[in-house]
Amino acid sequence: MRYARLTPGHGFKPVNSFLYYLQRIIVSPPLRGLCVRMFRQWVRLRQGVPGAGPQQRLRPLLEHLHAEGYAALGNVLTSAQCDDIHRHFHDKVLTDRQDEHSTFTIADVPAAARLAEYSLRDIVHCPHILALANDSTLLALAESYIGCKPTISQLGVRWSFPTQGLRSDLQTFHRDSEDWRYFKVLVYLTDVDAGDGPHVYVRGTHKTRAPFRLRLQTDGEICRQYGEDRLIVATGQRGFAFAVDTAGVHKGAPPTGRPRLMLQIQYSLFRSYAYLYEPEPYEGDAAFDRYINRLILA
Repeated sequence: MRYARLTPGHGFKPVNSFLYYLQRIIVSPPLRGLCVRMFRQWVRLRQGVPGAGPQQRLRPLLEHLHAEGYAALGNVLTSAQCDDIHRHFHDKVLTDRQDEHSTFTIADVPAAARLAEYSLRDIVHCPHILALANDSTLLALAESYIGCKPTISQLGVRWSFPTQGLRSDLQTFHRDSEDWRYFKVLVYLTDVDAGDGPHVYVRGTHKTRAPFRLRLQTDGEICRQYGEDRLIVATGQRGFAFAVDTAGVHKGAPPTGRPRLMLQIQYSLFRSYAYLYEPEPYEGDAAFDRYINRLILA
């Protein structure tokens, strides 16, 4: 899976561009809600109707996600599982998010590197990640929040490095526009404290009207518009996870202490038309739902 910027020369198909901007320009919450209800009914007709309701233990998580756009999930990976993941990636190639021609391993990170990602191929073959993305609790939460069988529309593992200079767009307050309805599960694979690049989310902004043109906002603008009491700063030990609707205002704070490694799993109504999908062959023993994983696994 490759991120496709909406500019000529990056292989972005015209139909993708149309469908991407179609869901971008409809910003009225009631109108978007109407579209979501129609589209998820279409998925239900093809893939079946969700169960009677979320399990009792999921209700508090679902209520938090609906009300605030954020729900802490606790530790979903053990320390030993995080060790396994680090061992798998220690010699794998990273690609600089700002310069796709710059590649390196974690042992040889350039001084200017700010954000770097592993390939989907290496992620698919990493222990524990596919099993976690297809965990029954996470899939039940996704089905309940989206309202139909979900699609895993993004699977990424990214380092954020302490670097002087200008921030990345991802490290400045912004909104995502990935699909009609979606949320992400973010899992810290390193310990994350205040100086280690925590995710920062503006509580409740997933329910507010997004602008036609998505834009970056400074810390000062966010504090004046919403107040510091609306900010959720997600910190935790490695293995800690949270669900977040990134249609709301958020950022990944730039780390000033240790580098941060994070797993991102996105569940959505449809595919995200901001991406070009190149599913990877999977030869493991686990049997994952073909519909849910169709964009990730060939």
